[in-house]
Amino acid sequence: MKQRRKIPDSDWRDGFLFVGNHLALDFLNTRPIQNGEARELLSDFGALLRWFQAAGLLSTREMANLQLQGESVTARRALEAMRRFREKLRKEVLAWEGGAHVHRSTVEELNQLMAVHPMLSKLEATGNVPFMGPWFEPFLPEDLFAPLAHSAAKLFAEADRNRVRKCGQCVLHFYDTSKKGTRRWCSMQLCGNRLKVAAYAARQRLNANEG
Repeated sequence: MKQRRKIPDSDWRDGFLFVGNHLALDFLNTRPIQNGEARELLSDFGALLRWFQAAGLLSTREMANLQLQGESVTARRALEAMRRFREKLRKEVLAWEGGAHVHRSTVEELNQLMAVHPMLSKLEATGNVPFMGPWFEPFLPEDLFAPLAHSAAKLFAEADRNRVRKCGQCVLHFYDTSKKGTRRWCSMQLCGNRLKVAAYAARQRLNANEG
Protein backbone atom coordinates (compact mmCIF):
# COMPACT_ATOMS: atom_id res chain seq x y z
CA MET A 1 0.00 0.00 0.00
CA LYS A 2 1.24 3.42 -0.86
CA GLN A 3 1.14 6.27 1.65
CA ARG A 4 -2.36 7.72 1.59
CA ARG A 5 -2.17 10.39 -1.05
CA LYS A 6 -3.44 13.91 -0.44
CA ILE A 7 -6.93 14.21 -1.86
CA PRO A 8 -8.72 17.49 -2.71
CA ASP A 9 -10.81 19.02 0.06
CA SER A 10 -14.29 17.73 -0.70
CA ASP A 11 -17.01 15.91 1.18
CA TRP A 12 -17.63 13.47 -1.66
CA ARG A 13 -15.07 11.45 -3.62
CA ASP A 14 -16.23 9.02 -6.27
CA GLY A 15 -19.62 8.78 -4.58
CA PHE A 16 -18.31 8.34 -1.03
CA LEU A 17 -18.26 10.68 1.96
CA PHE A 18 -14.90 11.62 3.48
CA VAL A 19 -15.57 13.94 6.40
CA GLY A 20 -14.25 11.83 9.27
CA ASN A 21 -10.61 12.98 9.36
CA HIS A 22 -9.84 9.38 10.29
CA LEU A 23 -9.99 6.22 8.17
CA ALA A 24 -12.05 4.23 10.68
CA LEU A 25 -14.64 7.02 10.89
CA ASP A 26 -14.77 7.42 7.12
CA PHE A 27 -15.50 3.69 6.97
CA LEU A 28 -18.41 4.14 9.40
CA ASN A 29 -19.73 6.88 7.14
CA THR A 30 -20.27 4.49 4.22
CA ARG A 31 -23.86 4.05 5.42
CA PRO A 32 -25.27 7.57 5.72
CA ILE A 33 -28.90 8.64 6.05
CA GLN A 34 -30.27 10.37 2.98
CA ASN A 35 -33.87 11.53 2.63
CA GLY A 36 -34.67 9.85 5.92
CA GLU A 37 -33.42 6.41 4.89
CA ALA A 38 -30.14 4.55 5.37
CA ARG A 39 -28.16 4.33 2.13
CA GLU A 40 -25.64 1.54 1.71
CA LEU A 41 -22.68 2.96 -0.22
CA LEU A 42 -20.85 -0.38 -0.16
CA SER A 43 -23.51 -1.98 -2.33
CA ASP A 44 -21.24 -4.65 -3.79
CA PHE A 45 -17.60 -5.72 -3.87
CA GLY A 46 -16.86 -3.31 -6.71
CA ALA A 47 -18.14 -0.41 -4.59
CA LEU A 48 -15.96 -1.58 -1.70
CA LEU A 49 -12.91 -1.49 -3.96
CA ARG A 50 -13.82 1.98 -5.20
CA TRP A 51 -14.05 3.19 -1.60
CA PHE A 52 -10.60 1.79 -0.84
CA GLN A 53 -9.18 3.49 -3.91
CA ALA A 54 -10.92 6.80 -3.08
CA ALA A 55 -9.40 6.55 0.40
CA GLY A 56 -5.96 6.24 -1.17
CA LEU A 57 -5.46 2.65 0.01
CA LEU A 58 -5.32 0.79 -3.31
CA SER A 59 -3.21 1.39 -6.38
CA THR A 60 -4.72 0.93 -9.83
CA ARG A 61 -2.85 -2.38 -10.19
CA GLU A 62 -4.02 -3.68 -6.82
CA MET A 63 -7.60 -2.71 -7.59
CA ALA A 64 -7.49 -4.42 -10.98
CA ASN A 65 -6.15 -7.63 -9.44
CA LEU A 66 -8.91 -7.69 -6.81
CA GLN A 67 -11.60 -6.89 -9.38
CA LEU A 68 -10.84 -10.22 -11.03
CA GLN A 69 -12.19 -11.87 -7.87
CA GLY A 70 -15.26 -9.67 -7.69
CA GLU A 71 -17.77 -12.40 -8.56
CA SER A 72 -16.28 -15.01 -6.25
CA VAL A 73 -17.86 -16.38 -3.10
CA THR A 74 -14.77 -15.17 -1.23
CA ALA A 75 -15.40 -11.58 -2.34
CA ARG A 76 -19.07 -11.67 -1.32
CA ARG A 77 -18.19 -13.11 2.07
CA ALA A 78 -15.50 -10.50 2.60
CA LEU A 79 -17.96 -7.70 1.78
CA GLU A 80 -20.55 -9.12 4.19
CA ALA A 81 -17.92 -9.52 6.93
CA MET A 82 -16.76 -5.92 6.50
CA ARG A 83 -20.31 -4.61 6.70
CA ARG A 84 -20.86 -6.56 9.93
CA PHE A 85 -17.55 -5.25 11.26
CA ARG A 86 -18.60 -1.69 10.37
CA GLU A 87 -21.89 -1.93 12.26
CA LYS A 88 -20.26 -3.47 15.33
CA LEU A 89 -17.61 -0.76 15.21
CA ARG A 90 -20.32 1.90 14.94
CA LYS A 91 -21.97 0.72 18.17
CA GLU A 92 -18.58 0.56 19.90
CA VAL A 93 -17.60 4.06 18.78
CA LEU A 94 -20.94 5.54 19.90
CA ALA A 95 -20.54 4.01 23.35
CA TRP A 96 -16.87 5.02 23.53
CA GLU A 97 -17.72 8.61 22.60
CA GLY A 98 -20.11 8.59 25.53
CA GLY A 99 -17.39 7.56 27.98
CA ALA A 100 -17.71 3.77 27.98
CA HIS A 101 -14.72 1.46 27.90
CA VAL A 102 -14.01 -0.48 24.72
CA HIS A 103 -15.52 -3.94 25.12
CA ARG A 104 -13.06 -6.80 25.57
CA SER A 105 -14.75 -8.67 22.70
CA THR A 106 -13.97 -5.75 20.38
CA VAL A 107 -10.36 -5.61 21.56
CA GLU A 108 -10.02 -9.35 20.94
CA GLU A 109 -11.63 -9.12 17.50
CA LEU A 110 -9.34 -6.27 16.44
CA ASN A 111 -6.28 -8.13 17.71
CA GLN A 112 -7.32 -11.24 15.82
CA LEU A 113 -7.91 -9.29 12.62
CA MET A 114 -4.56 -7.52 12.93
CA ALA A 115 -2.80 -10.84 13.55
CA VAL A 116 -4.32 -12.43 10.44
CA HIS A 117 -4.19 -9.27 8.31
CA PRO A 118 -1.26 -7.18 9.60
CA MET A 119 -0.24 -3.75 8.45
CA LEU A 120 3.45 -3.57 7.60
CA SER A 121 5.90 -0.71 7.13
CA LYS A 122 7.61 0.34 3.96
CA LEU A 123 10.42 2.80 3.32
CA GLU A 124 9.20 5.50 0.94
CA ALA A 125 11.77 7.38 -1.13
CA THR A 126 9.50 10.19 -2.32
CA GLY A 127 11.35 13.51 -2.23
CA ASN A 128 14.72 14.09 -0.60
CA VAL A 129 13.93 12.61 2.81
CA PRO A 130 12.92 8.92 3.02
CA PHE A 131 10.18 8.05 5.49
CA MET A 132 8.41 4.98 6.81
CA GLY A 133 4.86 4.52 5.61
CA PRO A 134 2.13 1.93 6.28
CA TRP A 135 1.81 -0.83 3.72
CA PHE A 136 -0.11 -4.03 3.06
CA GLU A 137 -0.36 -6.40 0.12
CA PRO A 138 -4.00 -7.14 -0.83
CA PHE A 139 -3.83 -10.49 -2.62
CA LEU A 140 -7.27 -11.68 -1.45
CA PRO A 141 -10.51 -9.79 -0.69
CA GLU A 142 -10.22 -10.44 3.06
CA ASP A 143 -6.78 -8.79 3.08
CA LEU A 144 -8.65 -5.49 2.91
CA PHE A 145 -9.33 -5.91 6.62
CA ALA A 146 -5.74 -4.88 7.35
CA PRO A 147 -6.08 -1.07 7.17
CA LEU A 148 -9.59 -1.13 8.66
CA ALA A 149 -8.64 -3.09 11.78
CA HIS A 150 -5.40 -1.16 12.18
CA SER A 151 -7.18 2.19 11.91
CA ALA A 152 -9.93 1.18 14.34
CA ALA A 153 -7.33 0.03 16.88
CA LYS A 154 -5.40 3.30 16.52
CA LEU A 155 -8.63 5.25 16.99
CA PHE A 156 -9.32 3.64 20.36
CA ALA A 157 -5.68 3.63 21.47
CA GLU A 158 -4.48 7.05 20.33
CA ALA A 159 -7.33 9.42 19.47
CA ASP A 160 -8.68 11.95 21.96
CA ARG A 161 -12.21 10.63 22.31
CA ASN A 162 -13.41 14.05 23.42
CA ARG A 163 -12.81 15.10 19.82
CA VAL A 164 -14.46 12.03 18.26
CA ARG A 165 -18.17 12.57 17.89
CA LYS A 166 -21.29 12.03 15.85
CA CYS A 167 -22.61 15.04 14.01
CA GLY A 168 -25.37 16.85 15.87
CA GLN A 169 -27.50 16.93 12.73
CA CYS A 170 -26.91 13.55 11.05
CA VAL A 171 -25.39 10.08 11.59
CA LEU A 172 -21.90 10.88 10.31
CA HIS A 173 -18.89 10.63 12.63
CA PHE A 174 -15.80 12.82 12.57
CA TYR A 175 -12.61 13.59 14.43
CA ASP A 176 -12.57 17.27 15.33
CA THR A 177 -9.24 18.72 14.24
CA SER A 178 -10.26 22.34 14.81
CA LYS A 179 -8.14 24.45 17.15
CA LYS A 180 -10.85 24.89 19.77
CA GLY A 181 -12.26 21.39 19.42
CA THR A 182 -15.84 22.63 19.64
CA ARG A 183 -17.15 21.57 16.23
CA ARG A 184 -20.51 19.82 16.37
CA TRP A 185 -21.26 19.21 12.71
CA CYS A 186 -19.71 16.81 10.20
CA SER A 187 -18.87 19.39 7.54
CA MET A 188 -19.74 22.92 6.51
CA GLN A 189 -21.22 21.75 3.20
CA LEU A 190 -23.47 19.04 4.65
CA CYS A 191 -24.61 20.35 8.02
CA GLY A 192 -22.59 23.41 9.03
CA ASN A 193 -24.37 25.79 6.69
CA ARG A 194 -27.74 24.39 7.72
CA LEU A 195 -26.95 25.04 11.38
CA LYS A 196 -25.78 28.58 10.64
CA VAL A 197 -28.93 29.32 8.64
CA ALA A 198 -31.11 27.94 11.46
CA ALA A 199 -29.23 30.00 14.06
CA TYR A 200 -29.59 33.14 11.93
CA ALA A 201 -33.31 32.52 11.50
CA ALA A 202 -33.69 32.04 15.27
CA ARG A 203 -31.92 35.33 15.94
CA GLN A 204 -34.15 37.12 13.43
CA ARG A 205 -37.28 35.73 15.11
CA LEU A 206 -35.97 36.75 18.53
CA ASN A 207 -35.21 40.28 17.31
CA ALA A 208 -38.64 40.52 15.73
CA ASN A 209 -40.36 39.44 18.96
CA GLU A 210 -38.33 41.89 21.00
CA GLY A 211 -39.19 44.68 18.61
